Amino acid sequence: RPYMPGDDPMHVDWKAFARSDKLFIKEFEDETNTQIDILVDISGSMGYSSITHSKLEYALFLASSLAYLSVRQRDAVGLTLFDNEIRRRLPAKSTKRHLHAMLREMERAEIGESTLMRKALHELAEQRKRRGFVILISDMLGDAEGLVEGLKHFRFNGHEVILFQLLDPQELGFDFTDVIEFEDLETGQTKIIDADSAKELYEQNLTKHQDVLKKNCGLLGVDLSTLSTDQPLDFALFNYLAARSGREK
Repeated sequence: RPYMPGDDPMHVDWKAFARSDKLFIKEFEDETNTQIDILVDISGSMGYSSITHSKLEYALFLASSLAYLSVRQRDAVGLTLFDNEIRRRLPAKSTKRHLHAMLREMERAEIGESTLMRKALHELAEQRKRRGFVILISDMLGDAEGLVEGLKHFRFNGHEVILFQLLDPQELGFDFTDVIEFEDLETGQTKIIDADSAKELYEQNLTKHQDVLKKNCGLLGVDLSTLSTDQPLDFALFNYLAARSGREK
């Protein structure tokens, strides 16, 4: 960065001065304890909300809090936003300037397209070299098989994985009545159904999906926290700290 009055002359970048005839200060990253990558699903389904904030807004609040905690602990933290492909990636660093860059990126984040978890996770697993923590924040309502394959790739490479599954209260309770029109937020397709008659089938399918997810996470040694977006962030942060503490013992 440019030299400012009061900066330590010992940190002046003299090579940069010789090239540009301007004074710059070298910036150093603190030695870090752990590398953490926060992956946020920004696909269309994350835009759903029956309350004051969407799943994506909750996810970004959570990701911001986790990034702040990580930098405070001198960990290197990175951010990835994805839907059917990686839309934005900031490699892990531990500086306050990097934290501010991540916060700005999350502030600008917009709802994307359809989810293609398999492709995005495999690509990220290939890019991730140093072992550490991977935190995935998503509703995980899409391709369960693709999600599991991506998780296997991270675990095979030696990474610890923590999942935050975010679901809207209506997705957990299906508190709809009468005939209602539903829209797929990722395809735009609509369908009119009798909510009263569909409730039982929906609950059965959700239970089956959740059972498969929990089983595979257990087999892979992945921590899974399923949260309703009307819960305070405290629940998510407590679960994260507990999971990380257990992993680092």
